[in-house]
Amino acid sequence: MVIKDVAKLIVKKFAFEGFNVHPSAIELLKTMDPSELDSVIKSICKNCSSSFIITAEDVKKVLESRLEIRNHSNVKKTEYSNKNKIEPKIKNQSNNQKIQVIKDVSGNSCCQGKIEDFVAYFNSRYDKLATILKKRINPVPISALRKLKSQNVEVIGMVNDVRETNNSCIVELEDKTGLVCAIASGKLKDCATELLGDEVIAVSGLWNGRYLIADRIVFPDVPINGNKKDWGFSIAFISDTHFGSNTFMGEAWQRFVNFMNCEVSDERFEKIAESIKYVIIAGDIVDGVGIYPGQENELEITDIYEQYEFAAEQIEKIPSEVKVIISPGNHDAVRQAEPQPKLPDEFASLFPKNVIHVGNPALITLDGVKVQIYHGRSIDDLITDIPRLSYEKPEEALIELLKRRHLSPQYGKKSPIAPEKEDYLVIEEVPDVLHSGHVHTFGTAFYRGVFVVNSSTWQSQTEFQKKMNLNPMPGIVAVYNGKNVVKLRFAR
Repeated sequence: MVIKDVAKLIVKKFAFEGFNVHPSAIELLKTMDPSELDSVIKSICKNCSSSFIITAEDVKKVLESRLEIRNHSNVKKTEYSNKNKIEPKIKNQSNNQKIQVIKDVSGNSCCQGKIEDFVAYFNSRYDKLATILKKRINPVPISALRKLKSQNVEVIGMVNDVRETNNSCIVELEDKTGLVCAIASGKLKDCATELLGDEVIAVSGLWNGRYLIADRIVFPDVPINGNKKDWGFSIAFISDTHFGSNTFMGEAWQRFVNFMNCEVSDERFEKIAESIKYVIIAGDIVDGVGIYPGQENELEITDIYEQYEFAAEQIEKIPSEVKVIISPGNHDAVRQAEPQPKLPDEFASLFPKNVIHVGNPALITLDGVKVQIYHGRSIDDLITDIPRLSYEKPEEALIELLKRRHLSPQYGKKSPIAPEKEDYLVIEEVPDVLHSGHVHTFGTAFYRGVFVVNSSTWQSQTEFQKKMNLNPMPGIVAVYNGKNVVKLRFAR
């Protein structure tokens, strides 16, 4: 690759992250090993989230920090090592754990932000959801409506727009062949007002030559499956540990660790702890750096590497017989746009051997149990646009995701989405469990046989959350064995 091409590549990479870059910064980066460019550029963008133009000084800070990190690996653990360390008991747990990652963008991301990428992304979304809907209806292409006289029809389309009138809702639908306006009135109007832009639905009704007078709106939805059986083991669901924050609830976490190590006085809780074969963490492992205004005032650990080092030390307190599956969130050191890849090796390598890293979202199987992990950033968008939803009952928002068979139905809202050629956010396979976090509140439910759990946090209310009037429900853990759910509270 010639030098001129390297410069162009650097400019493109920063542009994709939403930044301009000063020529002096490019000169510094051109001297680097090309294989390290991606991770360095992501670190620079993470550290300069409030800037618009990347300067040479911004680059120098990150390069110096990376040099410190390399030297750091030869030094003893930080002062956070062995805080409240306990000697774990050996758990009565089988090591015969079968874990399979079915769907994860890690290592497969290929988008460059070109127009073709966006076209491919939305085509992928439409095709996947239309395939699900075609099992339930017999649609005609929207362009074919012009040739039809007044008759009942069914169409599949992506929601372009929803306009409310006094007595009805006008829903503009688009497929690959054209546009049509469907009119929903009466009880159907209430359903239409909750439609989200860019989701894919089916509508049946009377075509009058100009409009489709809807009599039914069909969502992709998950099929009904009421069968529940004991798996013979349990999974503990947690999220949003926010290691490194000065509001991290260390005492509550230590009580959880004691529980996991069967250091409990109640025999009932000991049996529950012994049954846990897997712990799944749905993102925001650390608090990160520069995530929101004034965050630096709320950090106990201000270095991102040390945050992950501390996180690894805390996770190491969980018995080694238990597999821990970690998926990232918007506070973690990966790209902000979803789908997010798993943590890079420089951080993932800090964690003990019983930890498995996956992307966000990730569909996995644990001894045949299908778990859809998603950090849950789109919950903010759902609660904003569907008034009946609230942060106090996050499980209701997750049910809406299952109903729409998509983890982030709306494009261009608070949840940034990378235009991959395949839409990794479609819920193609029906999971046994949908696990999220992000909003720091707790809720569980069953929807058509799927266990839905939004895990709480291990962080008390931050100043930023106070300003936003967000009230966390910290230190609550759901333990599920396929039949029964146990909710344990570790915060006091």
